[in-house]
Amino acid sequence: MYLSAEKIAAMQGEHRVHFVNPAAKRINKSLGDAAGLKNLGVHIMSVAPGECSSELHCHKYEDEAIYVISGRGTATIGDETFKIGPGDFLGFPGGGPAHETLNDGSEPLVCLVIGQRLAQDVVDYPRAGKRLYRNSGQRDMVDYPNITKRR
Repeated sequence: MYLSAEKIAAMQGEHRVHFVNPAAKRINKSLGDAAGLKNLGVHIMSVAPGECSSELHCHKYEDEAIYVISGRGTATIGDETFKIGPGDFLGFPGGGPAHETLNDGSEPLVCLVIGQRLAQDVVDYPRAGKRLYRNSGQRDMVDYPNITKRR
């Protein structure tokens, strides 16, 4: 499906608060949903100054990517931090280190965010000490101390 620049600009952004971190707030326009995509999420995300986009997290299986359109911020990837701005690209392969973005600039941080939509995934939130298991629409959150390994 074709989405013109005018139609995208006119789309109502959805205000989202991250379910693990209520301090993580963003405005999201789901281009993928509007175009009928089922296996790929494509979003224009806007993060206000002083806000972060999500809780520090990593996907065990899904790939995720961010392309910065405008604004400035800081990306955390594992133990490293990077200043980010227009034209920068961040790629997060499934199984890679935890990551998050923070708008520490003075204007909105606007990014194109792309990610797989697998039926199953495992997402770790190391700062929160939680793991999310997602299986065909069902979501189960477990605190790290309650995770058991089977042999």
